[in-house]
Amino acid sequence: MVADGGSNDETVQTAERHGARLISAPRGRGVQLRAGAETAIEELGADWLFFLHADSIPEPGWAEVLKAYISEPGNRDRAGYGRFALDDPASAARRLESMVAWRCRRLGLPYGDQGLLIHRDLYLSVGGFPRLHLMEDVALVRRIGRRRLTGLPMTVTTSAERYQRDGYIRRPLRNLGCLGLYLIGVAPPVIRRLYG
Repeated sequence: MVADGGSNDETVQTAERHGARLISAPRGRGVQLRAGAETAIEELGADWLFFLHADSIPEPGWAEVLKAYISEPGNRDRAGYGRFALDDPASAARRLESMVAWRCRRLGLPYGDQGLLIHRDLYLSVGGFPRLHLMEDVALVRRIGRRRLTGLPMTVTTSAERYQRDGYIRRPLRNLGCLGLYLIGVAPPVIRRLYG
């Protein structure tokens, strides 16, 4: 399923070409993710949800990894996420991947570009994605809690375009600054203006 927020690229055509169910939602990551989850649960009766940003691709064999995770009954009370990777051979990309791995391990903060596999009961019990344009993934995983998050044995590769454009120092520092502001209670609309 693809929750489209009025994109003007080839998203709709690509989704249709690959047979994906397409739903329209107001623009904004949290809003779109929430709309997709509601449709999957209410209309399709989905038990498990796998969220993935449009610029992220799981490695071959990802479906088998998810099936194995789903087959374990104890995982209904946990959520899984993939290893973060960028599609850039630069050493700066490897350093950023290491920092993301540390953030996930130590802080329990995987982001949406790593994918998130979660049972609908857990998703609903923590309130689902908030209708935020930014920090929706942080809000959700904080409600899930570090102890209920587990790394999956698969890599999710994300486009490095933003890092290449903004720089491998400037972009992560801006992201870290936005996270810090969110954690101390600054309103997401204010952070969104800073994020750009």
